[in-house]
Amino acid sequence: MSTTRPQAGGSGSTGPFATANEFFRDLMGDHAPGLDERPDDRLIGSLQVIRTLLGMIAAVWLVLAYPLSSGRQDFVLGKLAELGLACGILLVGSVLGITAFLIAGTPDRRRAFSRRLLGPIVCMLALALGPAAIWLSLATLKGDLVGGNDLMDFFSGIFGRGILCSLASLIVLIIGWLAAVVLLIASVPYTVLAAYVCVASCFRASDVHQLLPALLSPLLVWSLFAFQVFNGPDVAAPPEVLYAFLLGGPLSVTALSVWEVRRLRSRHGITLRGALGR
Repeated sequence: MSTTRPQAGGSGSTGPFATANEFFRDLMGDHAPGLDERPDDRLIGSLQVIRTLLGMIAAVWLVLAYPLSSGRQDFVLGKLAELGLACGILLVGSVLGITAFLIAGTPDRRRAFSRRLLGPIVCMLALALGPAAIWLSLATLKGDLVGGNDLMDFFSGIFGRGILCSLASLIVLIIGWLAAVVLLIASVPYTVLAAYVCVASCFRASDVHQLLPALLSPLLVWSLFAFQVFNGPDVAAPPEVLYAFLLGGPLSVTALSVWEVRRLRSRHGITLRGALGR
């Protein structure tokens, strides 16, 4: 699971996240932290990318080198379950971490943190949009929202009971089904992509303060490690290979987070005490 975190937000991004981000920036104002609190440290970003790529290469090698413990479908569903679990862990952790910063900070810092909630809010809303679209499309296909009888009653007030009423109801029903199918097909990969982006950016907790992602990442990877241990291995690999792989991710992410905190303190003067204004 990637824990790569963006350093400084770019203004040239495109796509649905950028559109949502621009809407809430216009609504709430842009109060993102400056370079003194979120420096553009390319070494930190490069090491995070390298660690993520090495983790992906190791995961692909493990799957190719050893047979799956279960079928491919169970393997894919298991990975989706892990992604959902990661979202849940980081969502709760981000909310608790940001709340702790708001409570522990001085009044001035508390107001500054509150004005920086744009990024996390955009991430949460963008993630919630996917399941909402899936529910809407499924409810439409099942006829829970609008059924054939409802359409007949509506068009009967316009055309009266007859062939025109039945034809109009059928056309609207078919168009609604087709739109629901398209929405369902698009919303499933969107939800997976949104979940991955939210996990990879730690729900953009760095928008509130740069130290938050470094503190949240170990919580995520060790929670996923416990889940994988209790859920059983995905591949039939020797124990020494399997546990070396399972421990490699949490240990490397934890070491990288510790190094990142130390580098932010030694090179950029960013400390937890200073972040809280104490």
